[in-house]
Amino acid sequence: MKAKLKRNKANAINIALLVYDHMLTTSVSLPVEMLRAGEAVALQENRNAPRLSIQMVAETIKPISTRALIKLLPDTDIEHAQRPDFAFIPSLWRNPRPTIAKQPRMLNWLSHIWAQGSTLIGGGTGVCLMAEAGILDYHPATTHWHYVEQFKRDYPKVDLKPDFFITQSERTYCAASVNALADIVVHIIFQIYGQNAAQQVERNFSHEIRKPYEEQRYLEGAVDRHPDELISQIQFWMKTNLNSELTLNDIAQQFDISQRSFTRRFKRATGINATQYWQKLKIQTAKELLAASNLSIQEIAFQVGYQDQANFTRLFKKTLSITPKAYRAMVRKKLFSHD
Repeated sequence: MKAKLKRNKANAINIALLVYDHMLTTSVSLPVEMLRAGEAVALQENRNAPRLSIQMVAETIKPISTRALIKLLPDTDIEHAQRPDFAFIPSLWRNPRPTIAKQPRMLNWLSHIWAQGSTLIGGGTGVCLMAEAGILDYHPATTHWHYVEQFKRDYPKVDLKPDFFITQSERTYCAASVNALADIVVHIIFQIYGQNAAQQVERNFSHEIRKPYEEQRYLEGAVDRHPDELISQIQFWMKTNLNSELTLNDIAQQFDISQRSFTRRFKRATGINATQYWQKLKIQTAKELLAASNLSIQEIAFQVGYQDQANFTRLFKKTLSITPKAYRAMVRKKLFSHD
C-alpha cells in the first residue's frame, strides 16, 4: 500500500481515530475528550508542551453511521492521513466480521502505520481489525467477553488473554471494554504529559474505585505472573497483612531468607522493589476504604499499617497529589451526587 503519510509537525503528537460504520461512538469520543483534557492540563503548566493533532480517518470521505445515531464525517481518508503516533481502533456493535470484510484498505493501512512505528490501541471488538491485519500474531490480546470463542476460532495465532481487561505488547494495546480503554488513555496521557496531567484526567473521567493500569494489564514479556513460588507466598502475605508493623527485614526472616536475597529476588520476580510494592498495596486499600467506608482517616491509617496519621497522609499525598480527606470528599461527591 502506498499511503501518503505526512510527517509529524514539530512538537505535535498525531492521533488517528479510525472510523467505520457500526462503530461505538464512545470508543473514539471518550479517548479524544480525555486526551484533550490532558493536553489542557499540560499546557497550563507549560505552554511548550506537545499539542495534539487529531484526525478521524476512514477508507473514504463519506459520513459514518454509528450505533448512537450520530453521523461522523471523517477528516481524511487513509491515502492522505498523517502518520499517527497513536491510532485508536474503535469497538463494533455486535459481530465485527461483516464490517471487517468491508475494510481491506483499512487493514493494509493499519499494517503500514504499525510498520512505520505507530502505537495501536484497540477497543473491544475493534481488536479484531488488528488481528485480521496480522499485527497480533503470536502476541497477547484481549477482546469483548461475548466474542472470545469466535476470536479464538478466527485468529488462532493470537495469544488471547480473556481473563485480562487490558493487554500490552510492544506498541499494541487491547482493551476488553470502554472502561478498560479509559485506563489505557490515562496511561498514554502519563506517557505524553506526565503524572499530574494523568491524575487530573483520571479524577475527572474515571471511577475512583479501580485498580491501577499496571495491575490490570497483561504485559508481554513482563513478570506479573512469575515462577518464584517463595516471592508469591510473600506477596500473598503482604496483601493479607497490610496492618502489620513488621519491617521488610522482619518479613524476610519470617520466610527464612536473607534480606539481601529477598530484595534481589523480589525485584527480579515482580519488576518493582518490595517497599514500593507494599506501599502501592497500602495506598490502593486506603483509597477503597476512603471511598466505601465510614472509618476515620486515623482508623484507615491503622488498617494499612501506619500508626502515625501524619506519615500516612504524607505518603498518600506524595503518591496521589491529594490528601486523604480531599480524596474522600471528591470520591463521595462523584459517587453519591444526584446532579
